[in-house]
Amino acid sequence: MKPGVAILVAALLAAAVGVSAAPRLPVTGAEVLEELPWRADPQQRELRALRARLQEAPRDLPRAVEVARRYIEAGRREADPRYYGYAQAALGPWWSQAAPPPQVRLLRATLLQSEHRFPEALADLAALTAQQPDDGQAWLTRATVETVRADYAAATRSCARLSSLADELVTTACIANVGALNGRLAASERLLAAVHARAGGADDPAVDTWVLTMLAEMAQRRAAAAIADTRFRAALRLAPRDTYLLGAYADFLLDQGRHDEAAALLAPHARVDGLLLRHALALRAGGRARALVPELAELAARFDAGERRGDGVHLREQARFELALRGDARRALAIARRNWDVQKETPDARILLEAALAAHDAAAARPVLDWMRGARVEDVRLARLAAQFNLDGGKG
Repeated sequence: MKPGVAILVAALLAAAVGVSAAPRLPVTGAEVLEELPWRADPQQRELRALRARLQEAPRDLPRAVEVARRYIEAGRREADPRYYGYAQAALGPWWSQAAPPPQVRLLRATLLQSEHRFPEALADLAALTAQQPDDGQAWLTRATVETVRADYAAATRSCARLSSLADELVTTACIANVGALNGRLAASERLLAAVHARAGGADDPAVDTWVLTMLAEMAQRRAAAAIADTRFRAALRLAPRDTYLLGAYADFLLDQGRHDEAAALLAPHARVDGLLLRHALALRAGGRARALVPELAELAARFDAGERRGDGVHLREQARFELALRGDARRALAIARRNWDVQKETPDARILLEAALAAHDAAAARPVLDWMRGARVEDVRLARLAAQFNLDGGKG
């Protein structure tokens, strides 16, 4: 991989699975609220040292950029949004500038993307790629945001700019990710699998995890369960704590009826909102009602706190919670529609269609059905949901 392009690959999906926890008052003074990383942990020790050096010279740009990068990586690795706050604080002297230094602008766009502030992130990325057209990280991040926003023509153009800036695997993954959502699923999967095999994987484990997860999801969309499972497991061997990967594999297991496996996979990760949600779904599917009660209360508290903060990052998960665990189809549909206004990926489409079916509201599903037709989306699960509207006379 060419220098620099791999640095932000792991951070691009940082917001795909909710990672924040709601503030909560302890029941007693003896209650453990959080187990902080062991002070002797080498990575934590290094982060503290970097932060201390930055405090001595907070306007030292190279030092601030390094600290912010490291905190973004830690936030992704530990599924802890506080690290993103530390990253923003490190960039504080330049954060509000209309035209900050390019290094700051890229990291600011990455952090804005993690908060689902996509228009602001795209504004930064457009300015940055105009200023530095040879910045591969900027083009990759821009393509990712454009794909989430369903601007596939723009995303394809951004991916094309990577060809002389990144290695073949990263460029192919970028292009295949767009194509798989835009009527070229089979061809995109074949191409990416071939390039990955020819390269013998990626030198960077984060890139290898990203590619294997992408390939697993492509196989899942065409109902090739055995292939998807093999790829998910290969990715987990590389990154067993990757929150996006854990959520994607858990969804696969739930769809396959492998509820006990999903519950066991997610049990150590209750701190992460999206993973706690999936653990609760696995408990419910497995008929473990008693164990489900405290998780429902915890999820309700977290989502309620998010609403009070005006947090729009976890709308997809909140809609699933309302539909599958509370049985409130109308509320789930309202939240899913708000989420669709912000991001347009296959899981976003799925929860909106499921909620619209449950609420008997075909009109609410129209934006997703139009997107599926216009983008020529290929996804077995979405196709089955869409067909129900036609078979049931519009569901309302």
